[in-house]
Amino acid sequence: MVRIFEGRFGRLLLSDLDSHDEVRAQEDPVIVLRQGDPELVLLNPGKSYRNPTAKRALVFHIAGEWLHESFPAAFDGVERKPFAQQREPINARIRQLAETLAVEVLNDRFLSSERLEFMLQELLLSIVETYLTGRRASSPLWRGSRFEDTRIRRAIALLRAHPNKDLNIDQLANQVGLSRSRFYDLFQICTGFSPRAYLDLLCIEAAIARLTSGRGKIAELSAELGFSAQSNFTRFFHNQVGVAPSEYRRAAARPEEPPESEE
Repeated sequence: MVRIFEGRFGRLLLSDLDSHDEVRAQEDPVIVLRQGDPELVLLNPGKSYRNPTAKRALVFHIAGEWLHESFPAAFDGVERKPFAQQREPINARIRQLAETLAVEVLNDRFLSSERLEFMLQELLLSIVETYLTGRRASSPLWRGSRFEDTRIRRAIALLRAHPNKDLNIDQLANQVGLSRSRFYDLFQICTGFSPRAYLDLLCIEAAIARLTSGRGKIAELSAELGFSAQSNFTRFFHNQVGVAPSEYRRAAARPEEPPESEE
């Protein structure tokens, strides 16, 4: 076992799975994301998965109450078998989330409970959108969900497409056909975050993905995320994560070592 986290969402493990190790879903679903694997594993309650080769993996045991709160039509108490296939091809969004999650949990001294739950919510929402939408015509997927409002789901998609601190939230509200006040209220109800807080978390997620990939300079990343100066990005990142971007990049390169003190 490498890391384990527990919360309202259930249990998340970053684990070095050996060949033939078994992962079993008990009463609630389990998601397995193996490092570098082109597929993910989706286990319905009562099902199991035998790991074919030794590999590090994220194993997400999802709390039933947390699932039903967000997606009652997809994860109800009657069918209890939301996933049609045990293995599904992984898309770019889910891969990025999985890779960023793995980095974040290894650097858990910098990881807040809010950011962890945000990324797990994003992971689950992406899985529902990718693999479950349209699965049952007789029981529309979004019925009774916190994410039922199509305007908010569209806003989330627009924020994800180009996370940028310079984005005008009032214009986003207008783009999805809502007044500013109504948009803020609905967004908070649906996601649990204000639009600005949601955007900030998306920017941090994008920043961590880039910082730990080793691609590009911090100044370039700062500009891509809409900051007028690198110093503004550094201040934002430090306020959100607790260390400067350069220090996070160094720490991610050697996660088992203690962080260096900043000057």
